[in-house]
Amino acid sequence: MAANQVTILHDAFGKSSALKKDWGFAALIEYAGLRILFDTGNNAAVFRDNLAKLAIDLSALNSVAISHRHGDHTSGINHLLTINPKVPIYAPKELYGVFGSSLPGVFYPRCHALPSYMQYYDGQPPPEIRHGTPWPEANFHCVDAIAEIAPGVSLIPTVSENPGTRELTELTLSIATPSGQVLIAGCSHPGIEKILHAAQAIERRIHMIMGGLHLVLTAESEMARIAFALRDEWHVTWMAPGHCTGEPAFATLRAVFGERFRYAGLGSVVPLD
Repeated sequence: MAANQVTILHDAFGKSSALKKDWGFAALIEYAGLRILFDTGNNAAVFRDNLAKLAIDLSALNSVAISHRHGDHTSGINHLLTINPKVPIYAPKELYGVFGSSLPGVFYPRCHALPSYMQYYDGQPPPEIRHGTPWPEANFHCVDAIAEIAPGVSLIPTVSENPGTRELTELTLSIATPSGQVLIAGCSHPGIEKILHAAQAIERRIHMIMGGLHLVLTAESEMARIAFALRDEWHVTWMAPGHCTGEPAFATLRAVFGERFRYAGLGSVVPLD
């Protein structure tokens, strides 16, 4: 039986000198016979080369999840599409997001008194106005509510209210294991505690948190508060942080979680059992 595990494909820290370190995140989740790619890193060439060195084949994927629209999570999509052009890609639903969206053709107030050449679409708007995407050939499925994409695998959308990312929608992957949820986050721009609150709709137990917690510029006192809250209030069993969590936060979380801290640098294979 295949192992239940997560392999880190793209990040800026790691033990392997054979893999190229770069800011960004990508991971391959293998669970209950499923293979799910989560994010695609910051650079298509780096993503491609690391996949080759890890002998990972993207043609055998059940689905892909993109956490959010930032380039350090989406830049490998073009490479993915050369290997697996029809794979379902789940992405955040945003009104003017990069993954494509739409509005009703008459969403705007109209003025029929204007000559036709001053009216949108010559006064004959289509039923639907589609917004463009850099990947028009991709098989995108946009998510705006908790969605189960496979048995025991769900995507949890949350919206950031923080300066710099206000209104950005981010998807967190939830895997329902016998020990509780494993949450895999791209950046946690909305805040990891907001994500945990939303995840309670699936299950209260949190077995592990992996990925970016976006504490890289967080004050030390707030960083410590969050680390202890994750352990003592949210009762997270295991921590495996990466990407934008930040070096001081790596140290703080390792100290707070002790033996329940798992290293998850580039090339790491983290067990989910």
